[in-house]
Amino acid sequence: MFDHIGFGVSNIDQSREFFLQALRPLGVDLAMNGPASVGLGKAGKPSLWLYANGTVAAPMHIAIAANSRAEVDAFYQAAIAAGGIDNGPPGLRLHYHPNYYAAFVRGPDGHNVEAVCHRPE
Repeated sequence: MFDHIGFGVSNIDQSREFFLQALRPLGVDLAMNGPASVGLGKAGKPSLWLYANGTVAAPMHIAIAANSRAEVDAFYQAAIAAGGIDNGPPGLRLHYHPNYYAAFVRGPDGHNVEAVCHRPE
């Protein structure tokens, strides 16, 4: 449904590096880079915009699709290595559905970043 989403961050450089490192295992890379914003996405199309902003939005939840459970695991490891805070290690979330495999990490501004795979193993 969404073409792209964006939100303000307190430190554009720190957030760019965190999101790039955390989302790279999911095939996400830098798509556009400006002095006060960055666009991240796949195949050169920015889908996630980060804006330098003195007022950071209240922590929000974003979920990024993973193609496999191994990608979810790699996201979690990369996000923790990038300074993210554990908010739910990789595993099945059976209360959503039998194949909902996800991991959750809080980023630099407290946003809850999730990688999720809906496929069976």
